[in-house]
Amino acid sequence: MNDFARLYDKIDSTTGTNAKIEAMADYFRTAPPDDAAWALYYLTGRRLKRFIPSKSMRDWTLDLTGMSLWLYEESYSSVGDSAECCALLIDSMSHVPQVNEEPDLTLDTWMRDRIIPLAKMDEPDQKERVVGWWKRLDRHSIFILNKLLSGAFRVGVSQSLVARALAEVSKLELAEISHRLMGDWQPTGEWYQQLVSSEASDRHLSTPYPFFLASPLEKEVTELGEPNEWQAEWKWDGIRAQLIRRNGETFIWSRGEELVTDKYPELVQASLTLPEGTVLDGELLAMKGDEVLPFAVLQKRIGRKALGKAILAEAPAALMVYDILELDGRDLRAEPMAERRSVLEKLLEGRSTTFHVSQSIPFESWDELTELRKDSRAKSVEGIMLKRKSSAYQAGRRRGDWWKWKIDPLTIDAVLIYAQAGSGRRANLFTDYTFAVWDGDKLTPFAKAYSGLSDEEINKLDNWIRRNTKDRFGPVRSVTPHHVFELAFEGINASPRHKSGIAVRFPRIMRWRHDKTIKDADKIETLRAMIDEPTTAEA
Repeated sequence: MNDFARLYDKIDSTTGTNAKIEAMADYFRTAPPDDAAWALYYLTGRRLKRFIPSKSMRDWTLDLTGMSLWLYEESYSSVGDSAECCALLIDSMSHVPQVNEEPDLTLDTWMRDRIIPLAKMDEPDQKERVVGWWKRLDRHSIFILNKLLSGAFRVGVSQSLVARALAEVSKLELAEISHRLMGDWQPTGEWYQQLVSSEASDRHLSTPYPFFLASPLEKEVTELGEPNEWQAEWKWDGIRAQLIRRNGETFIWSRGEELVTDKYPELVQASLTLPEGTVLDGELLAMKGDEVLPFAVLQKRIGRKALGKAILAEAPAALMVYDILELDGRDLRAEPMAERRSVLEKLLEGRSTTFHVSQSIPFESWDELTELRKDSRAKSVEGIMLKRKSSAYQAGRRRGDWWKWKIDPLTIDAVLIYAQAGSGRRANLFTDYTFAVWDGDKLTPFAKAYSGLSDEEINKLDNWIRRNTKDRFGPVRSVTPHHVFELAFEGINASPRHKSGIAVRFPRIMRWRHDKTIKDADKIETLRAMIDEPTTAEA
């Protein structure tokens, strides 16, 4: 456990990519396989459910330290993390009774013999165990323990960095390690030893490939070279997924490595016609025939536990396929994209109306494609994808071969009316904002945003919010309507669940409009027009 805590410290104390990789590689070289498996589980963003509610952790801390609730809340507002706040307060109270120092148990022992069994205990027994550990541990170990207990353990590394560290330790190819890390796996020593083994191992039937991600095109499209070297496709607004057909079974994985097979029974049925050993990469969409429906339609079925006939008819799903990664059990990723595309088209031709090949956009010049891109919003797409015809299917976000050339977002001028403190390092600053537009003579809230401002702007706005608070509703402050901001968002649709009747996708702050007063803010009719006439909104 102490070694894992030291690893967390090293990662958290640096922003250097190489330093993080080196710290992880050093840990994996010496960690027992069982501990290494648990460390990987958390480093790759996986986590178990919460064992102890934050409120219980807070109350136990107050009982142990004798501290008042108001002082805890003031401390939390400065720290912004309940696990860290409790650890700091326990460590700072000299009168907290100390018992014999806790032995340095392995991470695996902590997880299997101590933390996981808490789930079957009642609260008094949980409290006795946890408080007893707190009395034996130093501050940093308490912090790590609390993070594990709260189900909120996160550390600043991506799965690609973890894979690079493991590739360095195992001497395996990065692509092989990345593939082995995908899918659903359990943190055991046996699994870890198979992961880093140089011997070929039979991957689980359901294991997806690492997704190849496009980079935003931030330069002139003409800088990409000759147009005939590139394939253009529409950028579909759905859920990135891989469909796997192996050994008589079908698996559907989202890009977030969530197994979503049960959510798409029509795709499972259609997959029965595919050859064994087939892996398709594409976008889950709501479609009726050849018509792509808005993302909001697909959302209606995403959160449902049971899919009845009504929702399946209202939001029928399809897979817009744009790549094939495996056929007849043969890995095709190293083949040029143009060849993979040819294989894909032959495979799906006339096979099923549930699978659609993402059609390429014919163009002869960049000027011609630029004009075609202007039709994106009318086609309910986010822009254009550009893929080098000679490119292999790589892992992660590798710049150079795949680009996403998105259309400009929708924008609107809105008034700040509510603010809430952030979390983590920004817990002492108001960084989460609610914005409103005019509905007659009233300001009606329609969006929340927390990104887009510089640190200097955040500090300036935070100071203003504290001096212009009208009312408080728990952590939320109502402020005097004064400041106008230009908000950007990717999509808009009607929503009876929102007070404004409108929901927007991915709202963020574009700029602080110091040149405008609240009377210049937009009206709700402007938002409604964007729903009815999306092609006019971009201007």
